[in-house]
Amino acid sequence: MRVLIRLLGFLKNHWGWALVAYVCLIASTAFSLGIPELVKRAIDTGINVDLTTQQISGDQQFLVLAGLAIVGAGLLRGAFAYGQFYLSELVSQRAAYDIRNLLYDRMQRLSFAYHDRAQTGELMSRATQDVEGVRFFVAMGAIGAFYIVLLCITVSTLLIVMNWQLALVSLVCVPPVAVFAIRMGRKLQPVWMNIQEKVAVLGAILQENLSGVRVVRAFCHEPYEQAQWEREAGNLYGEGMLANRIQAFNIPLMTFIFVLASALIIWYGGREVVVGNLTVGELFQFYFYLAMLLMPVVMLGPLVNLISRAISSGERIFEILDAESAVTEAPDALELPKVDGWVAFQGVSFSYHALSPVLHDVDLEARPGKVIALLGSTGSGKSTLVNLIPRFYDVTGGSITIDGVDIKKATLASLRRNVGIVQQEVFLFSATIRDNIAYGAVDARMDDIVAASKAACLHDFIGSLPEGYDTWVGERGTTLSGGQKQRLAIARTLLVDPRIIILDDSTSSVDTETEVLIQQALREVMKGRTTFVIAHRLQTIKYADQILVLDEGRVVERGTHRQLMREGRIYPQIYELQFRQQEEVLEAGMDSEVRG
Repeated sequence: MRVLIRLLGFLKNHWGWALVAYVCLIASTAFSLGIPELVKRAIDTGINVDLTTQQISGDQQFLVLAGLAIVGAGLLRGAFAYGQFYLSELVSQRAAYDIRNLLYDRMQRLSFAYHDRAQTGELMSRATQDVEGVRFFVAMGAIGAFYIVLLCITVSTLLIVMNWQLALVSLVCVPPVAVFAIRMGRKLQPVWMNIQEKVAVLGAILQENLSGVRVVRAFCHEPYEQAQWEREAGNLYGEGMLANRIQAFNIPLMTFIFVLASALIIWYGGREVVVGNLTVGELFQFYFYLAMLLMPVVMLGPLVNLISRAISSGERIFEILDAESAVTEAPDALELPKVDGWVAFQGVSFSYHALSPVLHDVDLEARPGKVIALLGSTGSGKSTLVNLIPRFYDVTGGSITIDGVDIKKATLASLRRNVGIVQQEVFLFSATIRDNIAYGAVDARMDDIVAASKAACLHDFIGSLPEGYDTWVGERGTTLSGGQKQRLAIARTLLVDPRIIILDDSTSSVDTETEVLIQQALREVMKGRTTFVIAHRLQTIKYADQILVLDEGRVVERGTHRQLMREGRIYPQIYELQFRQQEEVLEAGMDSEVRG
């Protein structure tokens, strides 16, 4: 009930339309209940049956009027039923619209730590399949439950008023039907939860395989992936068949119980007519009312099914809506203005989990306009360190300040407007090159877009394309090379004009010639900006104002290239392993130019 009440809370913004839908339902039910009364009057008044003499007489004019009244009641019932169905669907669609927006907004605001654990396919399933489950409940479940309760109470009252003995005989079937419905609901609820989870698993498998289709093909792994898909699809099929078996057994059984009740009416009601305690019209009326109860009883099965599915879907939806982000904005957060870019780490520590610390007591100071290069082996904490600056993650110890302001005291939007980052794994959207470059500044002028492209050494390549900046980029940028994607990402960051730039291995996928061009452009663009660079290229670290060498989450050495080559212990080893060959290649290239 707690989940259902929360789900019904989404109707609060649409209560007016929901109220009109319920009014239409009540009016439709009232006209439906009036039809058996008209049938009774038509039989008892329009058709006069004398059981003693077996003579039949009638009033044809009254029969015509009764027939017209029945048609009129049917038309009005249909009109109000149309209003009820239309408005209930309207309310359900609007509620689903609100839920989808809330889910999307929540997923956008949850920190990187949450998305590190969550599977994309499962989140997609909750935003689609589970929302649809809730929508069906709002459209049919909530209305259906009210209709069943309204009809059962009204019809039962009418039957008792008409003939309480016959009513007790016919209504004896209601308690066992209710018991079967409750039992079916209890059995279906965990089954539907499993079904929703298995649909999410299939979604995750499909999403991963479509994203990694080239890897699958390259390693000829299609049979394994097909077997995995078939296994999970088989599990989903099994759960679906279990739900079908539960419904297939219970729903016909509940219907058969009402058939037995009909037999009792014919037996007992016929005796009452023979002895004169009941008219033929009243027997027909009584039977019609009992038949009207058959529909809500038949609806009990699908209704319980809808409610069970809605509970399962609601629980999965509320898991996201109730999820607490590891990165939160203070209620009194300040709007960070355009900063100078003075970044300071004071005793910063961080861990993704309590048992696995990543950074230990890091101190650093980056003055405006300076370039800080981060070096270290894989897993030393370089990417984690720069991800703390825009608060993709929050420090677990110490503090980070920008221009003397603790970043936890600034609004996330204003902080991230001042920090531009080119991430190690470049993501491009299925859009034009122009749209991808202007993603962070959608109102940017074309001149500014071109200037950013030139700074990233991308303009000449774009000019060589038939459609230029209007060229469509394939999904995740698959139509571009690694170096082209890197340069596009750099242009996208430069267009935002941040005071702090983070280049997370941003030139690792380009050739040496392209890298030299990018470095020349970036040196001009970086003037007046604080720049953090994670790189494996000699050209990057040689021009750095300060190099930080990280080892197991600690800054073990710091200084310029010359200082560290002269005084460092770890840096010279890294240089010999990673950069000596690059330097020889560069020197050979310059010698060939001189000889030429």
